[in-house]
Amino acid sequence: MHIPDGFVDIKTAVSTAVVSAGGLAVAIYKVKKFFKARVIATMGIIAALIFAGQMINFTIPGGTSGHLLGGALAAIILGPHAGAIVIAVVLIVQCFIFMDGGVSALGANIFNMAIIGVYGSFLIYMLIGKLSKSKVNFYISVAAAAWLSVVIASIFAALELGISGIYPMAVTMKAMVLVHMVIGIGEALITTAVIAFIDKVRPDIILTRKGSI
Repeated sequence: MHIPDGFVDIKTAVSTAVVSAGGLAVAIYKVKKFFKARVIATMGIIAALIFAGQMINFTIPGGTSGHLLGGALAAIILGPHAGAIVIAVVLIVQCFIFMDGGVSALGANIFNMAIIGVYGSFLIYMLIGKLSKSKVNFYISVAAAAWLSVVIASIFAALELGISGIYPMAVTMKAMVLVHMVIGIGEALITTAVIAFIDKVRPDIILTRKGSI
């Protein structure tokens, strides 16, 4: 999912960087306007948790592997604005310190995972959550949001690679989306397990369950 340098052309890199910067500017404004210091501290904790989780890879059939993206996890706990900032910070640290994802593709990676992944997963989570207030439906909404966050982000990554002309669009779609549909299952399981644990020991941390976001 982390696009390296040389895999997106200039127009794609610039356009995604501009959209990502604009999206993060709005997110920062929203967080500064509405959130208190306690929430900012929680953002740091969730960022560290997601960063650590992304260091652990799980093997999937076909000789590849996946890891937690954390977009849905951040969105469900913190809301979409703070969640987008958290994922963007994690991606920036990974890019500049661990060379995971290219500098020229940073805007695309933030767009795919911090903007599309976070806001898309939050929308799915909220839509399914409106069907019922039961705990079972809550966990269904969490799992669905986590799985779809990975799949949707992979679709946009495939589009960017195809538009850039590195590989044919049909090839990038098949290669990216199919494998991430499997990786998304791991994302859903991990996210649901983490949310279930937090919901048991500190339910007040899950801000979106209060209806205040």
